[in-house]
Amino acid sequence: MNALVDPAGSRSGLLLEKLMAAVRPEFRMPIFVPAPGDPALGGAECAVGGCDRMASTQRGLCNAHAIRWRKRGRPELVEFLADPGPVVRGRNQLPQCTVPGCGYGVAGKGLCSRHHDRWARAGRPDIGSWIVGAASVGTSRTECRMPFCALWIENATKVFCKNHDHRWRTAGCPDPDEYAADCRRIGTAHIDLRGISPQLALELQYALQCRHDDRSRTTPPQAVRDAIRQVQQAGVDSLLDYTEQQWRQAARSRLRQPGLFIIDARDAVETLRDGTGWEAEYPRDVWRLHKLPGITTGHGQACPRRRLRFDRITQPWLRQLGKRWLRLRLASGLGVASACSNVDALIRFSEFLTLAGVDRLAEIDRPMLERYLAWVNTLPGGRGAKKSRISGIALLLQTIRHHGWDDTLPATAVLLPGDCPSPTREVVTRKVAEHVMAQVESAANLDRWEDPACRLITVILVRCGLRISSARTLAFDCLLHDAQGAPYLRHINTKMRREAAVPIDEELETEIRSQQRRVLQRWPDGSPHLFPRPHANPVGAAPLGDSTYRRRLGRWLRSCQVHDQHGRLVHLTPHQWRHTFACRLINRDVPQEVVRVLLDHESSRMTAHYAKITDQTVRRRWEAATKVNINGERVTLDPNGPLGQAQWAKTRYGIATQTLPNGYCGLPLQRSCPHANACLTCPVFLTGPEFLPELRQQRTRTLTLIDVSRGNGQSRMVEMNQRILANLDRMIGEIETDQHKDTPDAS
Repeated sequence: MNALVDPAGSRSGLLLEKLMAAVRPEFRMPIFVPAPGDPALGGAECAVGGCDRMASTQRGLCNAHAIRWRKRGRPELVEFLADPGPVVRGRNQLPQCTVPGCGYGVAGKGLCSRHHDRWARAGRPDIGSWIVGAASVGTSRTECRMPFCALWIENATKVFCKNHDHRWRTAGCPDPDEYAADCRRIGTAHIDLRGISPQLALELQYALQCRHDDRSRTTPPQAVRDAIRQVQQAGVDSLLDYTEQQWRQAARSRLRQPGLFIIDARDAVETLRDGTGWEAEYPRDVWRLHKLPGITTGHGQACPRRRLRFDRITQPWLRQLGKRWLRLRLASGLGVASACSNVDALIRFSEFLTLAGVDRLAEIDRPMLERYLAWVNTLPGGRGAKKSRISGIALLLQTIRHHGWDDTLPATAVLLPGDCPSPTREVVTRKVAEHVMAQVESAANLDRWEDPACRLITVILVRCGLRISSARTLAFDCLLHDAQGAPYLRHINTKMRREAAVPIDEELETEIRSQQRRVLQRWPDGSPHLFPRPHANPVGAAPLGDSTYRRRLGRWLRSCQVHDQHGRLVHLTPHQWRHTFACRLINRDVPQEVVRVLLDHESSRMTAHYAKITDQTVRRRWEAATKVNINGERVTLDPNGPLGQAQWAKTRYGIATQTLPNGYCGLPLQRSCPHANACLTCPVFLTGPEFLPELRQQRTRTLTLIDVSRGNGQSRMVEMNQRILANLDRMIGEIETDQHKDTPDAS
């Protein structure tokens, strides 16, 4: 046998040895009882006072009291707790003989068996009258050993009352003390590990210990007991006797929590046996990313349980090259999503090689790659998927050649940058229409959020322009203040993997402070997140899930009846608010560089997209406004004309570079003006309503200048200013006429 291959018996012995050393004494118990208040394994007691059973519903009731609550018509919980009824079955005292002084259990007619026999021999008289004169029977005064039962045992040879003795015999006459203790534990938080093999019990105890130490998920004892029953039914001696897929198939028709516990337990035991890291994971054909060091999500959280499935690559040589390539890329900081995309490219390339009959790296050349390009275009998926399947293989071939991994790769095996699909130009903006935003930002609609945390996330997305991945993973201490005391929201740019900050107002700061108080009320020891996951989060270590917010967002939009201009219900994605935030800033004349900093873009290229959208908005406003020349004639731009774009570019440039105190210059920027800066006599001069006060002031100054010139006998000066005055009168008159038409009270 190969010395590198560990025999199964040796590995089993090594695992048992590691389990014996790893499981702590408090977990190595045949019946494990979680500590009260254990956030991961401890079940809360029933909310009914005096009931020691474990709560099994979100209302904090045990199963028996929950059934009773539903039968009463689901009253208010406070009302039910005030009068929950008698003690539930299994905790109540069994009926006692009605004869005074008799402590035996009832056999019939409210009498124990002995008194019932005497009553029957007396001719079955009226029971009420007979009981008054009945005498006590028997000499035993020893109470039943069963918890919650104070009835007398039948004779000195027994330890239980008559009814409990019958149940004990039906159970097979186990040890009386153990049977009594088992009955007392029914419904309580305990996990029974008796009746399974010693190694399997150790594995489950180690899984419980890991779940307790990790505290990342809540697992009630009932779910663990169900998992133990599933393991017993499987008939295995170790969790590793089944693969993960086999356990998934076995638990497919079972409860969700028990199946997940078994899978997590198997993963923990396998990790204990084989260890973690590249040495343990690289030889596998399915990589478990959560077992690789340094692999994290964009917001610094541990990598989720994602898999890289190299087993779907049929060519062994391609599988080995692909694994080596992905290890190099992951070690250099490749993201999880990109790694999955690279593996998809390898799988698709493997499918093509199988169809093409290629079984060696030496057979890959440029003509074969051109056939691959044509084949990729026939696959389902958009431009992005096709691009990743081409660029991934191009990078793989380049890496093989660069590092000299295989010299048989032909020199013509090259994919060029132009082989990828060309990017499509985004024409339609993703920003949300303002009439829809008015409904979203309505205070009445925001108050319809059932969860205040999701309401605050929505406000942050709208007002700060964060990505949803950054908003839902905000740190608990996310507020910063500058030297002047102005608040800022500190967040992680999950796309660029760096920290950033955006200014906020005092109102939003107050709402964030309120959310912090709510978190501390739920998790008094604190949470690293401002928005912890509400369920299955014992210590608040996990942030709110992306899918959780999106589902709740959809329900909120439907409950608020947010609709578009056609009256249809709208569907919004969180990222659309980032586009809306940027476009609003640009529309308010915020400099593009400032917008880039607020959005934390790496370059101004993406920010320029919003500036382009805004330029179209400004053009529409310009076209809709009144523009007149010196003759009082309206000036319009035809957007559909052959020079529409050129005219707008010239006008926009003039507005930005040559805005005058009382209008605009219609000429492009020049070194000199042929009209000697006599703008009010210039044929390309334009003005509008925004300059009406300046035009009126200039008319007053012109009248004064005419009077002074006429008094001084300066006829040429009077003539020139008369022309300016006439132009001013025409322009002012046209603008005032247009404003009068737009006034609602105009008759």
